[in-house]
Amino acid sequence: MGALKLNESIEITRKAFDHGCELGAAPLTVAVLDAGGKLVSLQRQDGSSMLRPDVATAKAWGALAMGKSSRALADDAAQRPAFVSALNTLAHGNLVPVPGGVLVLDNERQVVGAVGISGDTSDIDELCAIAGIRGAGLYCDA
Repeated sequence: MGALKLNESIEITRKAFDHGCELGAAPLTVAVLDAGGKLVSLQRQDGSSMLRPDVATAKAWGALAMGKSSRALADDAAQRPAFVSALNTLAHGNLVPVPGGVLVLDNERQVVGAVGISGDTSDIDELCAIAGIRGAGLYCDA
């Protein structure tokens, strides 16, 4: 399995920000984590509020921890709220089950990291994450 490189994480962020601008999104924060859940890159657009880095990181971390997008975790939360609540307790509150956290896959479709975005609606956050990943020449689970 390959490793997510710093340059790739910066390109993911740049492409996500570009897509956000195209959509007229509110200021975004992008967190890129490696496959082990460690932060590779965290960038905030001017005007992005102070809690956004924590939310973006938690979206990405939850996706990695459970092996599926945070949108899929949101679906789980709707169908099995007690289970997702228990997961969040185990995760010390670091799991945000709403769209915007997307797994990053390499050419072999192996997980090499995750992107979490916060700033606009969760659906817009997710669209920007997908655009960032694809724009960097990588694949995603969404």
